[in-house]
Amino acid sequence: MRTSIATVSLSGSLTEKLTAASRAGFDGVEIFENDLLASPLAPEEIRARCADLGLSIDLYQPMRDMEAVPADVFTSNLRRARNKFELMSRLGADTVLVCSSVHPLAVDDDALAAGQLCELAGLAQEFGIRVAYEALAWGRHVSTYDHAWNIVEAADHPALGTCLDSFHILSRGSDPKGIEDIPGEKIFFLQLADAPLLAMDVLQWSRHYRCFPGQGGFDVADLVRRVLHTGYDGPLSLEVFNDVYRQAEAGPTAVDAHRSLLLLQETVGVTTPPAPVVPTGVAFAELLTPDAEPVAAMLGALGFSRTARHRSKPVDLWQQGEARVLVNTGPAGRRDGTSLAAIGLESPDPAGAALRAEALLAPVLPRRRAVADAPLDAVAAPDGTELFFCATDRTELPNWRADFEEVPHEGGSGGVREGSGGVRKESGGVRKESGGVRRGSGGVRRIDHLALVQPWHQFDEAALFHRSVLGLHAQESVDVADPYGLMRSRAVTNADGSVRIALSVGAAPTDDTVHAQHIALATDDVVTAARRFREAGGRVLPIPANYYDDLAARFEFAEGELETYRELGILYDRDAYGEFRHCYTRTVGRVFFELVQRDGGYRGYGAQNAPVRLAAQHTVTGG
Repeated sequence: MRTSIATVSLSGSLTEKLTAASRAGFDGVEIFENDLLASPLAPEEIRARCADLGLSIDLYQPMRDMEAVPADVFTSNLRRARNKFELMSRLGADTVLVCSSVHPLAVDDDALAAGQLCELAGLAQEFGIRVAYEALAWGRHVSTYDHAWNIVEAADHPALGTCLDSFHILSRGSDPKGIEDIPGEKIFFLQLADAPLLAMDVLQWSRHYRCFPGQGGFDVADLVRRVLHTGYDGPLSLEVFNDVYRQAEAGPTAVDAHRSLLLLQETVGVTTPPAPVVPTGVAFAELLTPDAEPVAAMLGALGFSRTARHRSKPVDLWQQGEARVLVNTGPAGRRDGTSLAAIGLESPDPAGAALRAEALLAPVLPRRRAVADAPLDAVAAPDGTELFFCATDRTELPNWRADFEEVPHEGGSGGVREGSGGVRKESGGVRKESGGVRRGSGGVRRIDHLALVQPWHQFDEAALFHRSVLGLHAQESVDVADPYGLMRSRAVTNADGSVRIALSVGAAPTDDTVHAQHIALATDDVVTAARRFREAGGRVLPIPANYYDDLAARFEFAEGELETYRELGILYDRDAYGEFRHCYTRTVGRVFFELVQRDGGYRGYGAQNAPVRLAAQHTVTGG
């Protein structure tokens, strides 16, 4: 189906909005009146600009307070409408949106509303224009789609139809089932928006919190299915009022918007892009750093060993159990300090995963590589994190570890026995030695989860990206108290939890030190792991004594258990499935590590403890 977007959904000048919409792949636009009024371009120039960009002008909007008004007001309305219809002819737009009236003099008289809309449609028809009548959720007398349709049906004019808007319908809790009773040819336009489920005034909700389909709590897909069932063949168009989008760069927002429509069309069965290829594990996490020494010291204290080095790039492989961390000291790492730059995701079909990503508008990354390097596919997430699709132990597919050469065993300083997580040369690559970390030894077994801080304007985009491109399940968003506001967090996972990514955005957008990225490492014995880390020279994040006093009030512990947690900075949580013990390292650059122990099927991430961790990190970095 054709796709369209209202210019009000994007930031910038009208020219910038049109360019962004075209580059993102939209077929058309709705021209919002304020954008036209503020543009230095004449309507003819805007029309030509859209044509050059391959964009149709699908709707001009809005025309307000037209119907069910006293005769003198309606006479004035017709004069205003004639001027707008003349402008639309110059613009090349053939459909105008008329919102249900909020005029203080409007009366509750459907017959009057139908008669005046019929007269308005007759005038529009003279200019080759159609009128799409829409019920605003806060309309003075008409606030539901079925009421608007009844008026349109009573007016019975060929140039008058209805506009359906998912926000206005779903925000009121209206049942969209009745949409199927409207003839498809009388649905002149379909506007789509999602929104988080909030208890607030619907006008403020609409003006500030709409989002793209798939990013909120509405069942937009069900509504679209019902509209398509009528035979509607117009565009799927986005009309989103959102404070964040209106401040963010138009280009990325337009891509996010178009991706939401691509996913929506797949969901309702209109298109069949390459199927999602859900990742099955984490192959590696790559740190980019200007100085490898503090990172190496941290990894060594955690029990990792430097086992291999890339044969053509300044990248070292550190490994323990199934946890692998790449340390990259290339030129790009000299700008921003240590950061989590890339994630390798184990994939049952790397090529298929890349095709899916490209179809969902994820930028495919060009990769500088030597002739002998493995040809890995990689795409960029919205925050710039590089995602590699890997097949680590499958001989029939390119193996990224074949690019690494074994280095003499240096041993970790974290007390893990030699051979644990080591590598040896085999068929041109490296692989983990058998044996691994003994259960209960306190060694790291694998990467439990990764936590990525998102730019303040890309939180919802990131969740949709990981869900649509990678096929991960997005859990509910949670708010975490930070000393300087609220931090939003939302985890995306695969079915068995072997891939967990926690996405967050903080209250202070410029505070990169506290709202840092982190790598959580799974262990069977966090107490032993924390002791070894500290004995090897590592420093755990100090946790206030008040936290442990509260812990004692909320839970019962074995004798001495709480004292051990207090000594080692270990935090504790439990849910309906099990228990969670975890502790944190100090931050290196913009990255820190977390040691985690999950028992009995615990599903969370210790969100209950996040305010304490954040406050402790503020104290450490501030002091």
